[in-house]
Amino acid sequence: MNTPASPAPRPGPRRSPGSTVRIGVLVPLTRPGWTEAGRRLLAGLELAVAEANATGGIGGRPLELVVRDTAADPRRATAAVDELAGLGVAALAGEYHSVVARAVAAGAEAAGLPFLCSSAVLDALTDRPAESVARLPPPQSYGWRAYADYLLGAGHTRIAVAAEPSVYWESGTRILREHLAPHGTTVTGLDARALPPAAVCDELAADGATALLLLTGFPDPAVPLVRSVRRDRRLAGLLIGAPAGQPEFTEWAELLGDDGAGVPFLRYLPERLGPLGARVGAALRERLAEAPSFVAFEGYDTVTVLAAMLRAHGPDRARLAASWPHTVVDGTRGRIRFTRSPGTGVWQWARPPVQVVDRDPAVRGRFRVLHTVG
Repeated sequence: MNTPASPAPRPGPRRSPGSTVRIGVLVPLTRPGWTEAGRRLLAGLELAVAEANATGGIGGRPLELVVRDTAADPRRATAAVDELAGLGVAALAGEYHSVVARAVAAGAEAAGLPFLCSSAVLDALTDRPAESVARLPPPQSYGWRAYADYLLGAGHTRIAVAAEPSVYWESGTRILREHLAPHGTTVTGLDARALPPAAVCDELAADGATALLLLTGFPDPAVPLVRSVRRDRRLAGLLIGAPAGQPEFTEWAELLGDDGAGVPFLRYLPERLGPLGARVGAALRERLAEAPSFVAFEGYDTVTVLAAMLRAHGPDRARLAASWPHTVVDGTRGRIRFTRSPGTGVWQWARPPVQVVDRDPAVRGRFRVLHTVG
């Protein structure tokens, strides 16, 4: 089937020869967005821009980020895409929340504006094949199947999910059920919005579940749920998991203390960082004043890819959008190249690394790798 041609890119303001090359950035920096993820993503983006400019920028022109806060609001993100397109940015980058990234991707494709999604994983990032949109993190179905494999390997046959209504959480529940059912594992859904934490504990005790997965917002209701489960003697030994990655946040450890340890989550890092990743990791640690999360590496790799494309093709939107399948870049977590991934509608980094990790109960600031893919 032929893919419909993308609309012609909107013309931006004319630039003088010495002007900057601008990338529009969309990140959640205020609530209800996951603000810690947004700050870490932005730190990685900014570090890569600083390094690119220190080595000559784009053909001698400085690279500049034009940042807009999405606050996890798709409508706000759509308005920001329109604004950034009018400001003449060469490309868009960023976003952490999948529902928001879908809105950004739709607006970018309509404008013929290249968009490299840094962190959102929902499989169907667009409703139909898009030429202008690419993504770094793996599709949700790939990462969450790896998480399901970890649960199987740990011997869990009765799993409960406490989920809030959302296309992202509903997709995650479906992926888990489809992958686990052939192995005889049941997945029971609990409505985290309708049931208070004590009622969730009652349901878990009655069900006999051996694992509870938190498919919820952070800090509420995730933090109250963890506290209630940890204090319920009927649920001693119950595994709490959070595939979406909430336990990696520093705020998670600060709010939950020892209760927040031993909660497996997904992160997208290799077993060992190479020389580039190690150097960038040290620079990010200095910039953030704490250990960098995988989200910061995603931000750095996003600008690394876009800077390479801009140096090769200039800030012409149509040429950039056509270059996804021809782009090969060494990132902090491996060599990045883009292919078409069935069911996603976008250009996809084919094999980003996937890990299941948790905070070590013995040393909360240390992470234990429990399962690795790629």
